[in-house]
Amino acid sequence: MPHPHRITRLTALALGITGALAFGQVQASGFQLKENSVKSMGSAFAGSGVLTGDTSVVVNNPATMTQFEGTTVQTDVTVIDLSFEFTGGGTDVTGQPLTGGNGGEAGDVIPVPAMSVVHKLGNGVALGAMVSAPFGLKTEYEPGWVGRYYGQTSDLKVVDLTLSAAVDVIAEHLSVGVGVVYSRADVTLSKGVDFGSILFGAGVPLPFARPQAADGLAEVHGADTSLGWLVGVNLRPTDKLSIGLSYHSEIDYDLRGDVDWTVPATARATFDALGRASLFRDGDASAQLTTPATTSVALAYALNERVTLMATYAETGWQSVPEVRIDFANPDPDSVEEFDWDSTRFMSVGGQYRLNDAWTLRAGYAYDETPTTLATRTPRLPDENRRWLSLGATWQVSEQLGVTFGYTHIEPDTPQLAIVTPPAEGGQRLSGSYDSAVNLYGLSAQYRF
Repeated sequence: MPHPHRITRLTALALGITGALAFGQVQASGFQLKENSVKSMGSAFAGSGVLTGDTSVVVNNPATMTQFEGTTVQTDVTVIDLSFEFTGGGTDVTGQPLTGGNGGEAGDVIPVPAMSVVHKLGNGVALGAMVSAPFGLKTEYEPGWVGRYYGQTSDLKVVDLTLSAAVDVIAEHLSVGVGVVYSRADVTLSKGVDFGSILFGAGVPLPFARPQAADGLAEVHGADTSLGWLVGVNLRPTDKLSIGLSYHSEIDYDLRGDVDWTVPATARATFDALGRASLFRDGDASAQLTTPATTSVALAYALNERVTLMATYAETGWQSVPEVRIDFANPDPDSVEEFDWDSTRFMSVGGQYRLNDAWTLRAGYAYDETPTTLATRTPRLPDENRRWLSLGATWQVSEQLGVTFGYTHIEPDTPQLAIVTPPAEGGQRLSGSYDSAVNLYGLSAQYRF
């Protein structure tokens, strides 16, 4: 006779939002987005916290806002062309190959907008505001792909409104800045559910109670708003050298939403007959998410009136995501996955060349680490260490208006998967690798009043 309690134990696999909130794009560490400035992108974000004339310092280092005059408004749009395809396969708990294709082109073309404004008062004080997207992803695999039990669709949006203020402590040499961040996170994701494996593990003697014989779908949505903060320092010991230090805090979200189950009729009837009618029912769901803190150091050195050399070093504290735990209002037990991520480092060097009064050229190189390892990597996060190659230019159309163009090619290492699900949670295995390509295209306009 089947054991109903085994079905209850296996429901943690069913949603298995194993890594549910830890989506990632291969153009930045983990699920982080750096695309808040086309000017900075042109130099691979080298010196992004101390670049005068780039209003994204509202977020990247508010202390630099005191270097502006009057009112400056800037709008940036970066288009992320993300492409990655899976090659590999897997087995179910009986050792039979997982059915399905490679998922097709799982990436997407995603525009990431940002808008910022800085106003310099006459007493050494500057105020700024910015709307940006510091974290996010949208990926979608073809239905029925071989890795469907680990991820189908992923859509994460985090949008921040940052209000900052800065003041000169020592005129021309030292300024400090602070900011408050009002943030909203919105998450939707889905995955295939192997109800055949759940019933098979419970000992149900029916033809459809076999691995891959009764597939369903689970989709979860959750959202929350929260607050964070940032602080920055800009030190200018000489006319040629600028040094910036900034810190952006963690932000905690209490995501609240719902889960939508698609359960085959045969499996639904079996759960009802076994006295488990309350399982896999649509209802409320919640999860905790903490986006990581980031500490950055930026340098800019003017060799002469035309050439400026820049560098950035940043650490992101991914220890804020030790696990992902989905709590269901219905009797389904929590779905939990351990991550044990560590801090990552982003290092970039670059420069800009003032060709003439109308044109400024930029270039940069960066190395960006991933927080994931082979042991923690999932199809939702086919992430690896990556290298950036960036180019950019600003056309100063008039004294008030400037237009900036940027391009970045990102070359990631080859992400590998080697997932082994315990037999008590379904017993699937998935292994393979990803062929990834990322290109960023940026356009920005700035107007000074």
